Amino acid sequence: MTKYLHTMIRVSDPDATIDFFKLVGLEEVRRFDSEAGRFTLIFLAPPGQAGVAEVELTYNWPPADGSAPETYDGGRNFGHLAYRVDDIYATCQRLMDAGVTINRPPRDGHMAFVRSPDGISVELLQDGHLPPQEPWASMPNTGVW
Repeated sequence: MTKYLHTMIRVSDPDATIDFFKLVGLEEVRRFDSEAGRFTLIFLAPPGQAGVAEVELTYNWPPADGSAPETYDGGRNFGHLAYRVDDIYATCQRLMDAGVTINRPPRDGHMAFVRSPDGISVELLQDGHLPPQEPWASMPNTGVW
């Protein structure tokens, strides 16, 4: 079984973006701040749709060194689609067998990234957690996602 999780977009002004999506009818359902990673994740969904149809806003904090923050143009603000799968190893093997490059292999038994034929990044997340397995555990990243 595959379950749609969320679509991620990068934002430069979280408050303005939240206000925009409120006008569309979405509300904030959870938030996660990462001091180490210097980012904030804000999940929005229509009322009653948390965990079903979410938009993830990713706010990358300004650089600690005072340099200019990243600007998002040319689609860089769109991040990825995310799907939960029953068996991430079987899903990735099926994709590889069809000639799809596994850009970020599921080394941890939890997460992988691939790209659609049009270059759209797709995150695959294991439902639960599987122990690391070869060849995935030693497989390097390929390209970008």
